[in-house]
Amino acid sequence: MRTALFLIAGLLLLGAALLLGRLFSSHYPGATFVATIAYVALWLIIAGANMWVGVAKAGYSVTEELPIFLLIFGVPAAAAILLKWRLL
Repeated sequence: MRTALFLIAGLLLLGAALLLGRLFSSHYPGATFVATIAYVALWLIIAGANMWVGVAKAGYSVTEELPIFLLIFGVPAAAAILLKWRLL
């Protein structure tokens, strides 16, 4: 359930970042690129913090937590790159 919530939160944050990039693109043509890069960097930090909580606080090993980290980070980051590449 926690993984699904993180995926939904990541996709909502992606929508907000791309919306901001689109809004600022009339004054700054590279805004969508910057928004995509900033989102991926921010999401990497958030997913890494989630992995750290799973390892340090919940007691999972890194090998148990790594596939969840890759899923939580990879799906929204891939969606961001795909959306930037295809639509924006």
